[in-house]
Formats: sequence, C-alpha cells, structure tokens
Amino acid sequence: MKFTKIHSLGNDFLIIDEEETPGLTEKEALARSICERHTGVGADGLLIISIQNKDKGLVNFRIFNADGTEPEISGNGLRCAAAYLYHQKKIESPQILFSTTVGERECGFIEQKNGLFEIKIDMGVPKFGSKDIPFDDGAVHDKIIDYPLAISRETYPITLVSMGNPHCDIFFDRFPARIEWHQLGYELEFHPFFPKRINIEFIRVLNRKEIEVLFWERGVGETLSSGSGSCAAAVASILKNLTGKKVTVRTSMGQLMVEWDSEKVYQTGPAKIVFQGDYLAF
Repeated sequence: MKFTKIHSLGNDFLIIDEEETPGLTEKEALARSICERHTGVGADGLLIISIQNKDKGLVNFRIFNADGTEPEISGNGLRCAAAYLYHQKKIESPQILFSTTVGERECGFIEQKNGLFEIKIDMGVPKFGSKDIPFDDGAVHDKIIDYPLAISRETYPITLVSMGNPHCDIFFDRFPARIEWHQLGYELEFHPFFPKRINIEFIRVLNRKEIEVLFWERGVGETLSSGSGSCAAAVASILKNLTGKKVTVRTSMGQLMVEWDSEKVYQTGPAKIVFQGDYLAF
C-alpha cells in the first residue's frame, strides 16, 4: 500500500490515493494501524483522496484521526493533500477544489521551494450557534463568547467556533504548565456539553496582529499545529476585538496567516513532503 508522509508545521499526515489502492476498505482500522507511532508509520491522521477531474482540479477528500474517528475537515490536512497532488503532478490546475463532508474547499498554489509548498485555502464561513458547534447545555445560543464552563472545580470563559468542525477557544495571559493544559484539553474534549467532542485552542494574544496558540485535537491529543484550529483561534480573537481581521498565528513550529473578511476565512501556510513508502502491515 503506497503512502506519502507530509506535515504542516509538525502536524503530520499520511496520504493514500484511492486510485493507487483499489478496493480500500476498513479505513478507520487502517488509520489506527498506520498512524500508530511505535508499530505503524506514525502520524496525527490519515488522508484519503480520490481525483475526480484532473484538468479542473476536482478531488474528493476524507480524513481519519489517529484513533480511527473521522473529523469533518482539516485545514492542515487540505494543504498537505494539495502539496501531495502538486508534488506528484497529479493535478494540472493551479487551483484545487476539494470535496469534503462539510462542502467544497478551494486551495491555491503560491510557491514551492525544496519540497516546501506554500498554499492558500478557503476555509469557508465560520458558524457560532450552539446547534452549529454543537454545544448542548439545555439552552439555545446564537453565539457563545466567554461562556463560564466549570471544569475540575474551576470556571473557564470559553468561546466556541465551528469551522465545519467544532472548536473551543480559551484565552490566557500566560499559558499553564503542559501537564495542566493537557489535562484541561482532555476534560474539555469529553465534556458532556459537547456531543461530538471538541477541539481546543489555548490562546495568548501578543498584539493586534499576532496570537500564539497551543492545540488539543479530538482523537489525537496535543498537535504541534492545526489549520482549522488556527482559523478558529483567529476568529475568536477577532470576535472578542482582541485583534484585527488579519492575524498571524504562531504555533510550536512556525506560523500561519489567517484572514477573515467577515464572511469567509482564508488561511495561508506551508506543507512539506517528508517521504514515500509501502505500508505492509495492514
């Protein structure tokens, strides 16, 4: 089974083209097996693509977390998939239109240097209602900004954003110790108010143009970066009037640029090809 490993700022993925792997089944089990870092190849997630129209750049896209669950979308995953398609020259168009479970997302090629691709992606229109997240505390909310959520005898003001997948954003003047935010991330992910679980961003605003973010993702845990998480963190910062509408998001391994034009969110960042191989264990 041929695969390619790609990462965006340390958020790593394995990608498989269904055209090269006919009859691919049991995708959830494959994700758990191949993403395992000790007995598999190792990655945060598995990307499965299928080219529908090479000339027009139409591609089906699915993503599976390391635990086998299927999230709705991934910004870094889409950029990594685009980099793979450009690197392999499987797409002729400078634009790629990915079909995801939450609609179409367009990627645009900016530049390529030594296997590092710079990609801009349309991440769609953010949503804020409790049904969109989803968030269920027994009431209906049009927006959830600084909602006081009790966790482990403490109350945290959370802001919720859907980028097609659910995000919970918490702001800090100074980040807690790693063991503390890991514990908080785990408890938030499985909080009963989030029926589909939740991705969490821990945010520190540096100035009106820059934020720093730590990421906890459903089905994965800590990730070094997150595309949709960066978008959600930037949108939450804009909603709270802490930044302008163009935000540099600093992650553990580098930065992304997020812009929100009051309708769609656009994200620009890198994706790097790491290696290719044959997976024999599944």
